[in-house]
Amino acid sequence: MAFDLSMPILVVDDYSTMIRIIRNLLKQLGFENVDEASDGSAALAKMQTKRYGLVISDWNMEPMTGYDLLKEVRASPEFSKTPFIMITAESKTENVIAAKKAGVNNYIVKPFNAATLKIKMEAVFPG
Repeated sequence: MAFDLSMPILVVDDYSTMIRIIRNLLKQLGFENVDEASDGSAALAKMQTKRYGLVISDWNMEPMTGYDLLKEVRASPEFSKTPFIMITAESKTENVIAAKKAGVNNYIVKPFNAATLKIKMEAVFPG
């Protein structure tokens, strides 16, 4: 696995239980440096103060969705190269296509486990 286990990861979800689940999955994979944000605007604010090696964001959030966050991140010269994984409960093809067009690195449909997360992350950080 070609991960830097000390890399800071930002988990963005408006559902605190989901943040806890993702944080636990990341911990199982060996990641300890995990921050959280409750929506896209909070995530952007955190990204202004800290360099993240990966953003894992839910799609459906208020007031700023994960999709809007992705577009903001990709439009910013400072963050445009930050790896970004989108998580959603819906596997709508048009959402996957929209996210890909907006520059997402990978896409995970809920529910998922540590093994799925690891596979998706390995695709983002090839050996």
